Amino acid sequence: MGPTAAGKTDFAISIAERFGGELISVDSALVYRGLDIGAAKPDYPHHLIDIRDPAEPYSAMDFARDAEQTIKDVRRRGRLPILVGGTMLYYRALLQGLDDIPASDPDLRADIEREALELGWPAMHSQLSLVDPVLAARLHPNHSQRIGRGLEVFRMTGKPLSDWQQGMAEPKVKGPVIALAVCPQERRVLHQRIEQRFDQMLALGLVDEVRRLFNRGDLSPDLPALRAVGYRQLWSFLQGDINLEHARDQGIAATRQLAKRQLTWLRRWPGLYWLLTDSRGGLVAIEPGAAAEQSVAIGSDNWSALIGSIASRVPTDANLAEDDELMGFLSQYLGNSIDFQTS
Repeated sequence: MGPTAAGKTDFAISIAERFGGELISVDSALVYRGLDIGAAKPDYPHHLIDIRDPAEPYSAMDFARDAEQTIKDVRRRGRLPILVGGTMLYYRALLQGLDDIPASDPDLRADIEREALELGWPAMHSQLSLVDPVLAARLHPNHSQRIGRGLEVFRMTGKPLSDWQQGMAEPKVKGPVIALAVCPQERRVLHQRIEQRFDQMLALGLVDEVRRLFNRGDLSPDLPALRAVGYRQLWSFLQGDINLEHARDQGIAATRQLAKRQLTWLRRWPGLYWLLTDSRGGLVAIEPGAAAEQSVAIGSDNWSALIGSIASRVPTDANLAEDDELMGFLSQYLGNSIDFQTS
C-alpha cells in the first residue's frame, strides 16, 4: 500500500521475485486498456491490468469479485498472492467487504446527470452536503460519480450513503494478511516525485495518449477511466478549456490531492506497518499504523529487533527493494496462508 509515486511497484516486484509471488494490481486506472503512460502501467506482469475498455465502468465490487478468483488461482499454483496498488476502496471491498447498498437505478441516475448538466457538479455537491454531510466532506466538488451515487442512494432510500456504509460487511478474502505501506518519510520528497513523474509522463507522450482516447468520440470525462489524475486535466486541454501549462499544473495538484486522500485512508487501515523511505528510496524507519497489534507479525521479538536495527542503521544507497535485512525478516512469515498488501 502507499500513496502514488511512493515506490510500491519496485518493492512488490522484489518480493515476487524472491518469494515466488504473483502481483495483483489494485489500481482503478490500470484496469483500463489504453491508459498506459498516465497510469504508469508497469512492464512486469500483473493480474487485473488491461481488462476493461475505457467506455466500460469497473466498480470496487467488480474488483473484489475478480481479485477473489485471482487469489484462489494464484494459491492453487502454490504461489504467493501480492496485492499492490493505491486504490484504497478496492482494498476495502476485497479485504473488509462493502455493505449491501441498493443497486443503481439507471433512470434516477440519468435524472441526476441531467440536473448536473444544468447546475454543475459543485451545486450537486452542495445538495449532497445537506442530505449526507459525512460523505460530502470526503468528496471534491467535481467528483461527479461519487456525488451522483450519494444523491441517488438518498433519493432512492431516504438514507444517506454514509449510513449504508456503516453496516456489517463480509470480506471476500479471509485469513492473515501482512499489510505494508511504502511512503517517503518527508512529504516534500513525495511532492517532488509526483512533479517529476508527471513531467516524465508528458515527455513520454501522455498528451498523444489522451488525444487518442479523445478522438475515439465515444468517451467522456465523466467516465471512471477518464477521471484518473492527468487524464481529466489533459482532456480539458484538448477541449480548449485550458492551455497545456495549466493542464500540467492542475494534473500535478490533482495527483498531490490523490496522495493526501490515500494517506488518510492508510492512517486508518488496521494492522498496517509503514515502511518509511528517504529521498533515495532507502528504508529509514518502520512505524506501526492503526491497530498495528492486529498484524500477523506483531508479537515477534525478531520484528521488534528489526525496527530497532533500522532506526539505528547508517544510511546506505540500497533502496527498499534491495534491503536484505527487511527481506530476510519477511521470509519468516511467508506461506500459502499469508498474502501481502503493498499498497
